[in-house]
Amino acid sequence: MAKWEQLSFQNRYSPLIEQFIFLHDHIIAILTLIIFLVTYVISKFFLTSFKMSTQKENHELEVLWTFLPGVVLILIAFPSLRLLYLSEERSNNPLSIKAIGHQWYWSYEYGDFKNLEFDSFIQPSNYAENSFRLLDTDNRTVLPSKTPTQVFVSSTDVLHAWSVPALGVKADATPGRLNIISLLSLKPGLFFGQCSEICGTNHSFIPINLDVRPLKIFKSWVVNSLNNLFESLYSFEFLLRRGGLPLKWNFS
Repeated sequence: MAKWEQLSFQNRYSPLIEQFIFLHDHIIAILTLIIFLVTYVISKFFLTSFKMSTQKENHELEVLWTFLPGVVLILIAFPSLRLLYLSEERSNNPLSIKAIGHQWYWSYEYGDFKNLEFDSFIQPSNYAENSFRLLDTDNRTVLPSKTPTQVFVSSTDVLHAWSVPALGVKADATPGRLNIISLLSLKPGLFFGQCSEICGTNHSFIPINLDVRPLKIFKSWVVNSLNNLFESLYSFEFLLRRGGLPLKWNFS
């Protein structure tokens, strides 16, 4: 999670964000070299007296200042293309979930587990003392650590963006279209994100909260969630058989 007055990247928890930071440092090193070179050339121009009036052309110098920018672009392009292919979808993900954007909350569906789905709303600031203001949700999205996960991102109304900076993932949620991203967390922990598209009045109040747990604890969470779901369905059917639902039934 980002801290106050933080200028650098967040802590790295996935191989993808490590590659992003490596590319950033690589480009910054090239830009620093270019800045020093241009500063040196400009200073030499200011300090020289221009006494070489007979020098009118220099083919070697022209070839050099045409060739060097191409080399610099190649040094930037190849790592960028490699990272672009690394961030593409993979076909061997053992877990897949679907994130659907709404105004203004997220819905999650675990496609590998039948009927395991929920809505994730922002948690009020006065709900719990230990919650993170404007970042915590009432239902956290639980994922296993060290497990490649495929996320299908879509929307039901307007453009949203599902983004988790600590894992280096971001995808636009477009109505009528599925965007696919792959994520992998190397360590358990809480990871926060927010919608990165201007999606309306409450754009600032649609957070993303990933609760990454070890695989064993994740399996226990899935079993408990399904058991609670079956108990709720059983109570619902039992009340129907006894003569209907109460007038003040709370489905939340």
